[in-house]
Amino acid sequence: RGSSSTPGPGRAEEGMSVELRLSCRHLLDRDPLTKSDPSVVLLQQAQGQWVQVGRTEVVRSSLHPVFSKVFTVDYYFEEVQRLRFEVYDTHGPSGFSCQEDDFLGGMECTLGQIVAQKKVTRPLLLKFGRNAGKSTITVIAEDISGNNGYVELSFRARKLDDKDLFSKSDPFLELYRVNDDQGLQLVYRTEVVKNNLNPVWEAFKVSLSSLCSCEETRPLKCLVWDYDSRGKHDFIGEFSTTFEEMQKAFEEGQAQWDCVNPKYKQKRRSYKNSGVVVLADLKFHRVYSFLDYIMGGCQIHFTVAIDFTASNGDPRNSCSLHYINPYQPNEYLKALVSVGEICQDYDSDKRFSALGFGARIPPKYEVSHDFAINFNPENDECEGIQGVVEAYQNCLPRVQLYGPTNVAPIISKVARVAAAEESTGEASQYYILLILTDGVVTDMADTREAIVRASRLPMSIIIVGVGNADFTDMQVLDGDDGVLRSPRGEPALRDIVQFVPFRELKNASPAALAKCVLAEVPKQVVEYYSHRGLPPRGLGVPAGEASPGYTP
Repeated sequence: RGSSSTPGPGRAEEGMSVELRLSCRHLLDRDPLTKSDPSVVLLQQAQGQWVQVGRTEVVRSSLHPVFSKVFTVDYYFEEVQRLRFEVYDTHGPSGFSCQEDDFLGGMECTLGQIVAQKKVTRPLLLKFGRNAGKSTITVIAEDISGNNGYVELSFRARKLDDKDLFSKSDPFLELYRVNDDQGLQLVYRTEVVKNNLNPVWEAFKVSLSSLCSCEETRPLKCLVWDYDSRGKHDFIGEFSTTFEEMQKAFEEGQAQWDCVNPKYKQKRRSYKNSGVVVLADLKFHRVYSFLDYIMGGCQIHFTVAIDFTASNGDPRNSCSLHYINPYQPNEYLKALVSVGEICQDYDSDKRFSALGFGARIPPKYEVSHDFAINFNPENDECEGIQGVVEAYQNCLPRVQLYGPTNVAPIISKVARVAAAEESTGEASQYYILLILTDGVVTDMADTREAIVRASRLPMSIIIVGVGNADFTDMQVLDGDDGVLRSPRGEPALRDIVQFVPFRELKNASPAALAKCVLAEVPKQVVEYYSHRGLPPRGLGVPAGEASPGYTP
């Protein structure tokens, strides 16, 4: 999604994501002998149909469940995203729907409403809009697009108190974050380990945002329980810590805490603990966003390449795609300016390379497929977008439109510059090549080869099809429908091409065109540097951290 250098509210340059956490109060009791066993199904509306996104775990025998399942939903400011939450008393196996499940109520709202309020509590409604008694559902949203990593944790315990008469305890652990209002937010609930006072719980991943709101000194609380199938879990003990303390203790090999029951501590002078909880493993994976790289000083170097083949028509003729109309810009200029104005925010020197292809150029009028439109082979850069526009207008009367439509030479030219940048081993320069063309490329095999090679470099290619040609064959270059391969069968390392037919956006605002054209660039920048294991400049990977990943 397109972006300017300062993202305003709701800008979705990285494909913003939110985490949704659910809890209910005062659910209807549908079970005659025990309380309801609730779970929640999340549905999202797509083209008028409700589509299931996922389902929470089942919380046994509870009318006030807090669910540990977290839903991650992509958030788009410019769209109305309708969500529906349906609560069921579950009779099937954990997490699976079954025909006998009793409907306990539903709630509909938009993702925008949840995001705007951060926390939404609504009554649950039965069929025909009837209230389900005092039942409510609460949805809490957290923006995780700005998070800078995720943590992998695994816990074990030893010598836990035995709470069962005829067998050993069935322990599980809950990890909570302490919010600013001192309320507890469930972060993760482990599985139950049956009949074991020395349990080893499975490792789990959690975003740093969920764990501690990206504040490493925020208090965390761990509670250990003995599971009871009727929902009346016996409390074994608790301890408090912070993510910072957990990291330090783990590095020093002392990551263990007394699991304390405050009631026992008060009553018994000799009481030490109800067992010990050990942090068996901690891995911190830092994840960087597009803005992390930009704010770390990564420059986006912008190159535009313009098609000067004869199929555009004589520039002096008003039917030509290159006709310079004194009253309004032609399609080439419209596309160039709308995309260039966004890219220039990321390039500190505001100098852009401007190239042409498919023309006979002075002085010998030989065909060239990679000439500087300012006719300075030593320096093809122009001052700002306006400089590119002026160079284009001055170039048109001096060249003879010719052919064929070969773009591989231009891709290879920019790739050579990007390859020199790659060798620095720093996230300092990324290259965007904007190719404006009126027809299908003639050198398709060479172009595919050049793109596959460029997919290993800090480079993205945007092709805008100008005019009314049949561009079906060009969609092959855009890797959205499958991996692009070279003629030799070598796959592209990543999708770096975005193809946009200008006619579909001809009547759209420049901002809409730019948003469509630049939609994939932020993701491509992050993918490239993540694949190379390169953090933003000035943010090296501290000891004990895993190298940067893409997304958790």
